[in-house]
Amino acid sequence: MKSTIAHLENCLQEALKAAFSIDATPGSLLVPASNPKFGDYQCNVAMALSKQLKQSPRAIAEALVQNLQVSDTCEPPEIAGPGFINLTLKPAYLETQLKQIQASDRLGIETVKSVQKVIVDFSGPNTAKEMHVGHLRSTIIGDCIARVLEFQGHDVLRLNHIGDWGTQFGMLITYLKEAYPEALTTANALALGDLTNFYKQAKQRFDEDPAFQETARLTVVQLQSGDKETLKAWHLLCEQSRIAFSEIYDHLDIHLVERGESFYNPLLADVVKDLDKSGLLVEDQGAQCVFLEGFTNKEGEPLPLIVQKSDGGYNYATTDLAAIRYRINQDHADRIIYVTDAGQANHFTQVWQVARRAGWIPETVQLEHVPFGFVQGEDGKKFKTRSGETVRLKDLLDEAVSRAQADLEKRLQEEERTESEAFIHEVATIVGIDAVKYADLSQNRTSNYIFSFDRMLALQGNTAPYMLYAYVRVRGISRKGQIDFDNLGSVDMVLKDETEFALAKHLLQLDEIIDEVSRDLLPNRLCQYLFELSQKFNQFYDRCPVLQAEEPLRTSRLVMCDLTARTLQLGLSLLGIKVVERM
Repeated sequence: MKSTIAHLENCLQEALKAAFSIDATPGSLLVPASNPKFGDYQCNVAMALSKQLKQSPRAIAEALVQNLQVSDTCEPPEIAGPGFINLTLKPAYLETQLKQIQASDRLGIETVKSVQKVIVDFSGPNTAKEMHVGHLRSTIIGDCIARVLEFQGHDVLRLNHIGDWGTQFGMLITYLKEAYPEALTTANALALGDLTNFYKQAKQRFDEDPAFQETARLTVVQLQSGDKETLKAWHLLCEQSRIAFSEIYDHLDIHLVERGESFYNPLLADVVKDLDKSGLLVEDQGAQCVFLEGFTNKEGEPLPLIVQKSDGGYNYATTDLAAIRYRINQDHADRIIYVTDAGQANHFTQVWQVARRAGWIPETVQLEHVPFGFVQGEDGKKFKTRSGETVRLKDLLDEAVSRAQADLEKRLQEEERTESEAFIHEVATIVGIDAVKYADLSQNRTSNYIFSFDRMLALQGNTAPYMLYAYVRVRGISRKGQIDFDNLGSVDMVLKDETEFALAKHLLQLDEIIDEVSRDLLPNRLCQYLFELSQKFNQFYDRCPVLQAEEPLRTSRLVMCDLTARTLQLGLSLLGIKVVERM
């Protein structure tokens, strides 16, 4: 089923061609009307073409309307002001479209015709360190982007580029040999929290003790050269981290393929060798560098991107260059999306410049950085514990669930409802995790946002609980009226009330929103759509009797309720958010 806006865009393109022999760029002709009194969609192209065609915008608009074949979809087009073309959808069209999406498992949304291999690189915690609030945004945003692209039918590889290689392991292994040698020989000898504390102590020793620093560097060399004992210790530390990370990913219902920095280690020497062959490599103070175009240091001199340090070691840039080559040549990616904080924007710009100058990125491959801002406390500063520590992600999620449970128990007491412990635990877990995810995704990812449990768990406003209540309300209608929504059959829709029209038009816009999110990678647009859908449904439900309505209105309105619930469930699932049948 072609989306409404795509169909109208196509009609306008045909009209432009017929009237003026002009080919328009797809997606450039139509916008949703800013005010309902101007209809549902508005075309402003007449003003843009006035200079080119040497005609008044009004005359151009009139010529377009004469050639515009939209009688199957819209009321007769209206020209307003200097040359705006306003389009209003016909009730019969809306009713037919609703009937079609009711019969579709995908709510009428087609999969893409041109399937891409897309890699989404997200989450990326560091081995031997616990996941903290700083990993929250990358993990949640990346998962949402992957879900949307998968739903569209793209072939998506979800990669977890874990920091599992380098100097920190020499430091940690050296320290554990002294402090807790069992951790280097026995599986699960340490919990990740203990390992994190040992890491902090090792870092302190590394910063203060030159002898320890030298031993740690030698341990890194042993690791890189494949020393069996050092490799075994490294494997144990990685496995311990992997177990702890998996618990959090399972809690968040997030699935990733781990491919850490160590994966690319065998490929790094060839990166340097091939940069040398391409004539880009320059030795500078013993290091192998590529001098960047458009980047300068404080003295105004070209800035180098170091790909091999003077001691022969490699760095993040080298690994990222190897990753680009592997993802293009072995994974055959068409689009590579990196979900990291905004502070890494320059790093990616520099690495991609080097890869492009080396000829490693074909014109057909799209590389995108998806930057995001920081999570802040209610004081507007970086979100930390009272003692000044970074908040552990596990603690944050546990507290969200605990608060959701306290809210639920209080509400049950006020309503004098009795529910089982299993019900309370399940609903609180889902609502708590949903609230954290939705609070993040509903913000424009490029901005910082203030983390507030009270705000995200509120039953009013643009929150997950508000969305869940709209869904639960429909399920309540099903239970109260003993309605089997799956067996309503093919229904002829009847729209009468203005709230029905508003809800119907909004339901038919989901495909447009999904296309926007897949293109611009801004999940908050889907959140806003779902929030407005919940508002429109509540307005419809408050105004229009459903179970008490006479036929054929009753069944038609039941379909509207069902479509709302299905749209909410689908939209929330694309955000990585689960629904509950009762709250």
